[in-house]
Amino acid sequence: MTPRATARLQLHAGFTLADAQAQVDYYAALSISHLYLSPVTRARAGSTHGYDVIDHGAVDPALGGEAALRALAQAARAQGMGLVLDIVPNHMAVHADNAWWWDVLQHGPASAHAGTFDIDWRPADPDLAGKVHLPVLGQAYGACLARGDLTLAHDDARGYVLRAHDAPYPVAPGTLAPAGTVAETLAHHDPSSPCGRTRLHALLQAQHYRLAWWRTAPDQINWRRFFEITELAGVRVEDPAIFDAVHSLVLRLYAEGIVEGLRIDHIDGLADPGGYAHRLREAMTRARPDVPPYIVVEKILAEDEILPGTWRVAGTSGYDFMDQVGALLHAPQARTVLDEGWRALTGDARSPRVQWQAARHRMITRHFPAERAALVRCLLRLARLDPCTRDWSAVAIDRALSAVLVAFPVYRSYADARGRDAADAAVCQQAWRDARVLLDSRPGDPAHDLLPVLDAWLGGTPLPSDPATRALREEALRRFQQLTPPLAAKALEDTLFYRHGPLLSRNEVGAAPGALSLPPARFLALARIRGQDFPGALLATATHDHKRGEDVRARLASATEDAATWHDTLSAWTRDWHVDRPGKDAPLPADRYMLLQTLVGAWPVGLSPDDAKGVADFIGRVGAWQEKALREAKLRTDWYAPDTDYEAACAAFLQAIADTPARLAALSRQVDALAGPGMINGLSQTLLRHTVPGVPDLYQGRESWDFSLVDPDNRREVDYAALRQGLANSPAATDVHAWTDGRIKQALVQRCLAHRQSQAALYAAGELQPLAVAGTRSANILAFLRRHGPARLLVVVPLHCTQTMPCAGAKPGQVTPASAAYWGDTRIVLDDTDRPAQAWDILHDVPVAIDGDLPVHALLREWPVAAWQWRQAG
Repeated sequence: MTPRATARLQLHAGFTLADAQAQVDYYAALSISHLYLSPVTRARAGSTHGYDVIDHGAVDPALGGEAALRALAQAARAQGMGLVLDIVPNHMAVHADNAWWWDVLQHGPASAHAGTFDIDWRPADPDLAGKVHLPVLGQAYGACLARGDLTLAHDDARGYVLRAHDAPYPVAPGTLAPAGTVAETLAHHDPSSPCGRTRLHALLQAQHYRLAWWRTAPDQINWRRFFEITELAGVRVEDPAIFDAVHSLVLRLYAEGIVEGLRIDHIDGLADPGGYAHRLREAMTRARPDVPPYIVVEKILAEDEILPGTWRVAGTSGYDFMDQVGALLHAPQARTVLDEGWRALTGDARSPRVQWQAARHRMITRHFPAERAALVRCLLRLARLDPCTRDWSAVAIDRALSAVLVAFPVYRSYADARGRDAADAAVCQQAWRDARVLLDSRPGDPAHDLLPVLDAWLGGTPLPSDPATRALREEALRRFQQLTPPLAAKALEDTLFYRHGPLLSRNEVGAAPGALSLPPARFLALARIRGQDFPGALLATATHDHKRGEDVRARLASATEDAATWHDTLSAWTRDWHVDRPGKDAPLPADRYMLLQTLVGAWPVGLSPDDAKGVADFIGRVGAWQEKALREAKLRTDWYAPDTDYEAACAAFLQAIADTPARLAALSRQVDALAGPGMINGLSQTLLRHTVPGVPDLYQGRESWDFSLVDPDNRREVDYAALRQGLANSPAATDVHAWTDGRIKQALVQRCLAHRQSQAALYAAGELQPLAVAGTRSANILAFLRRHGPARLLVVVPLHCTQTMPCAGAKPGQVTPASAAYWGDTRIVLDDTDRPAQAWDILHDVPVAIDGDLPVHALLREWPVAAWQWRQAG
């Protein structure tokens, strides 16, 4: 069943399934059709997100267990609502409470779950043969052994265990000969004595795992991780038996109608995303033959990339829409000013693409060398099978492969045994062409001849029938396809977007480097394509993974309307607010400039610079963002080797702003200048999310203003009491206070969703028809119709004029009527077949007359956006 509208809820011990049940009536009143839950399977103790699964077969007791999930489903069903569940097939937590992982560590290759996790039991290092490399130690192994960080222990539940920093690890059967009583055996292996330390080391060496310093992970890890997180191990869900074990609970809940749809986390991490989607769809169809399965996938689409239609899923979880609607709000003429200003500020003249490639190069050399080396070894074995390629060395293969990895323009290839489809072939053609440029490859160079060979091996030709060659080709293709997604994500979202900051509103999940704006015609064209191909796709503007809240981005987007003034102001602050500290590190201009953008963009509506507590709370949130941003950028500091002096200098710069009333006052004035325009942009993207083809997804609490920052800030507790009060006091657009407290946005969401509920067919199946706009300010209006049978929905939003247009709430505390003088003769042009005598204004809930074309000043007379509905005669 395709949802009408979803609300994403983040579950954890502080917000359980029972807490979600308590809000069902609120979401029903908001006209949500489905609650979209973060993972509910049992996660590691203390998990705040649920993605660190330890048991796929049980609903997490910390959330209330299966009984609480059933109670939530029953309460939702009573309100005409259902549940969509986020599931995690790609990975599980590396934790002692994960019975499958514990069994692997205890029994090694003989474990019943040895094939569950993506472990290379025969890696290049002979000392790791048959072992799992565990990079969990705070220092080098020898130092930890000498310090007593490694011990033998005994507990009633597990018997003898080895402990590293108090975390338990199993003892393999037959590797420990008790030396008498438990106490005597523990004393026999006491690392405080040389003899005990020697015996403990021998015992550790006999295990099916090797405890190692955490810094060894990039170079020595021999199992697939989730990105570079060594607490999460990849699962081989491509194996049918493992697929069944991972999905047994979910499919049972789906068969019983407890769950009505699924969102698949990180589908690009799987060995065969398309095959997985088919298998899941078939399993869901067997479970409930009478209901078409609803499946959406978390998938980052690059520019012009299309979700494979062969997967037969409803669409993505919405990052593509989030990027498109965000780009739509940015004025294109600002790009030159912002880019030139950034180059002058930083002294870095490289294009965003070149900087992205530099970030990718760092990733493959410093963060994923083990994964790259494993792929090279596989390709080398492949080369040795053919006399025509046997002379290629590992060094030559590595050099050419690295260039391809740096140049690869999308998250991954989807080639299979048959080779590539047309879309995949175009992507790979670009990648290999760019790799040739990076290598400066010319005819006669070794790389010139090797690149086409790699192209054929990595999906360019169908797999051969020869068993040995086919097996190596399959392995090479799988390793390549599972390496490029983490490489793409870490290089772009978690590196470049924290380094390159002409305007931070475009540094968001799903966005492309250097892409500032999107023409209205292109936005509507993409919306039409989505409606034709994936009408059930989710439309998101905020998620649990976003870098900045939707209204932070909307506010910063309004700065593009006067980019020169914006850049000059922030550049002056970057220069003038800097304090020299002789002999101390100084924050780079780029880091200061991005911090200032964050302060302006995320400053809460209504926060006075004189509110000491409010300012302190805000500065604390920004300080947490700042530390994460600096480390993710990986320039002056990072997670592996934090430069605490540099981080302290950046924190001091932030604190100096907070401690200087004049600077806070200047920030507040800049916020006041952009707050109203940002709100108008925020309402525009909200209306578009609810009216273009697709399923609007509401991230918890974002029906009010969203000035959150990157996680964990974007997962803070939701004030449901305030939301309920706001819904009970739905305001008119002329209510000044409703703009400040966010009720104006909540009212827009509720009215759009209520209309969507009453006109389900129009929204689910209605085509999108762009409308012509004529007159003086025609470039500042986006207008379209949704059409289904005789039903029509007119949608109108302003573009790139929020700093100048007069409308309700244009500035907090000031309400002005729409101005006929401002809009002049600007009007929406309707075809005679679409022009009735009367329509219904959804936002005002009143009838309106239509006589000829529609003047914009009449449409936007109070609200800064408009939605009118009517029916054609006959």
